[in-house]
Amino acid sequence: MDCGRRVLVLRHRRISVRLERRSVVVCAVLALAAAGMAVLALMTGSYQLGPGQVVAALTGGETGLVHDIVVEWRLPRVAAALVFGAALGVSGAVFQSMLRNPLADPGIIGFSQGSYTGALIVILVVNGTYMQLVGGALLGGMATAVAVYVIAHRGGVQGFRLIVVGIGLSAMLDSLNTWLILQADLEVAMAAAAWGAGSLNGVSWDQVVVGGACITALLLLAGMLSRPMRQLELGDDAAAAQGVRASPVRLGLIVVGVALTATVTAASGPIAFISLLAPQIARRLARTAGITLAPAAFVGALLCLAADYIAQHIAPTPLPVGIITIMLGGGYLGWLLFTEARK
Repeated sequence: MDCGRRVLVLRHRRISVRLERRSVVVCAVLALAAAGMAVLALMTGSYQLGPGQVVAALTGGETGLVHDIVVEWRLPRVAAALVFGAALGVSGAVFQSMLRNPLADPGIIGFSQGSYTGALIVILVVNGTYMQLVGGALLGGMATAVAVYVIAHRGGVQGFRLIVVGIGLSAMLDSLNTWLILQADLEVAMAAAAWGAGSLNGVSWDQVVVGGACITALLLLAGMLSRPMRQLELGDDAAAAQGVRASPVRLGLIVVGVALTATVTAASGPIAFISLLAPQIARRLARTAGITLAPAAFVGALLCLAADYIAQHIAPTPLPVGIITIMLGGGYLGWLLFTEARK
């Protein structure tokens, strides 16, 4: 007799966590794949290294040139790809679960463009620091979220209406961003345009550490909201019957999702479609009934690192990672629309 999916239950005093075994296995396999991809990325470049040299440099067994290449030059980029990809995966999972729509991506509904607009204003007006970029991106993303929510609110927010409003506002913000770049000085405009394609070229250890700390705190908050988030997928009435306060939880999810997107955008520009792809791939791998955060984070990390590797080492010329993710995401979006139309 089938009694349902097997789960692992972890208890410590008053804290209890339920983990589906298949999701745990999927996350473990994805973590191993990401680790292998990271070693490959650290090995590859104009100065080729062996896996033994990479491991020795990471563990302190190598000094001099090999240590500088691995730890100082290549590792910040690899760490950024993993951390930022995980953040984008969770952000997409939050919005897709909350809106119950596989097209609910922060880039499609305008939140990424709003974050980009806020960061772009900081770059062009005050030439700000990374923390100022984070603040500007967060304010821009939150302002966009409020605008989309207010415009779409008509007797309650429906996922489809919010997505349509977000697409329209996203197009307007794209035009605004282009106008801001055209008004800037040539050198600043060229740098802002290259950054706007989504690139990890200028990422430093400072951005990885500061951004990683912010993202870690936001991921913990997202984990705390994961259970009521899943209950909201049943509808507000059913969630309320289980003791979930829908409005505060939804507000918290919006803040977390936008903050994750804004933190990544401030460091690397808007990396498109990771938030769209990761949750859906993770759901199919884990075979869960709804969107889950942990598999989405691992898939997002692996996708971002793999896309950056392709952009740097397989493409005919080095490209921003955002160009590769747009190519992957565009193909997936076309497939998704085609399959949905057949239904």
